[in-house]
Amino acid sequence: MSAEANSMHEQDMAILKSLVAVAWIDGQFASEEREHLDALISAFGATEAEAEAVREYASTPRSLADIPLTDLSADDRRTLLNHAVVLTHIDGEQTGVEKAFVGDLTSLLRIPEAESTRIVEAAEARVKRLLHQTA
Repeated sequence: MSAEANSMHEQDMAILKSLVAVAWIDGQFASEEREHLDALISAFGATEAEAEAVREYASTPRSLADIPLTDLSADDRRTLLNHAVVLTHIDGEQTGVEKAFVGDLTSLLRIPEAESTRIVEAAEARVKRLLHQTA
């Protein structure tokens, strides 16, 4: 990766790659999930090359095992959990598989239960407002 002034931080790339695993958890990468990932790519200030790298990474199904944990700080892990909850709801409903994945992700990220519960509840409330506004 070039040393462009506007390129993403390594942690942001790790969050995006982790969210690809979230998007694939139900076996499909739905258009709403793709649009949300593209919005985050933009929000994180990815260069075109970085954006293309994430899209290429997303073209193959990913899983919990693909999450680059060592590249994520404590704050990054909380950001990831927040975005993961939103992503599992973005197509209008969170499936049982997606809900279980969020639980597995929380364990993997080693976020204390009381804190992870607050993060999940806040993210669910936000995505429900978001979906209600676009409906």
